[in-house]
Amino acid sequence: MTSWKIPSFHPRLANKSDYRGSGYDRGHLSPAGNARSSPETMKDTFYLSNISPQHPQLNRKYWLKLERHVREMTKSHAKVYVITGPLFLPEEGKDGKKYVRYQVLGENNVAVPTHYFKVIHGKKDNAFITEAYILPNQPIDNQLPLSTFRVTLEKVERSAGLIFRSG
Repeated sequence: MTSWKIPSFHPRLANKSDYRGSGYDRGHLSPAGNARSSPETMKDTFYLSNISPQHPQLNRKYWLKLERHVREMTKSHAKVYVITGPLFLPEEGKDGKKYVRYQVLGENNVAVPTHYFKVIHGKKDNAFITEAYILPNQPIDNQLPLSTFRVTLEKVERSAGLIFRSG
């Protein structure tokens, strides 16, 4: 992992103090447990650019379940590529209209995502498989299978406004 620094002229985007007393964990997008190749690599995962407000029960349980699924894939696939990020998805209001509504934390107004996505590309036997997931940023019953939150790659791309494939 390469160290990236926000230039000193850039306004502060987030601060650890923004999370204090918020009720949210500083959830890793790229897990520290996947960066054990060196102490510096692991340390890099703790930059706030890799951190996002996650509901504690999501972060410590179901999100961990998804991270373990990815680690298991590395045992059976030659290569595994993972893209993870926050989503701010609309919900229907009482008036029948859709609204994007989310909480912000601290002095720096750190946005709390409504959902998170994870796209996994795995190479096995010269073929690629793709799995895509969207999870709400709230407690999820750990007994629910991951397939409950599996979606198409197109759904993640539309929700995130990004394209994860060429062609």
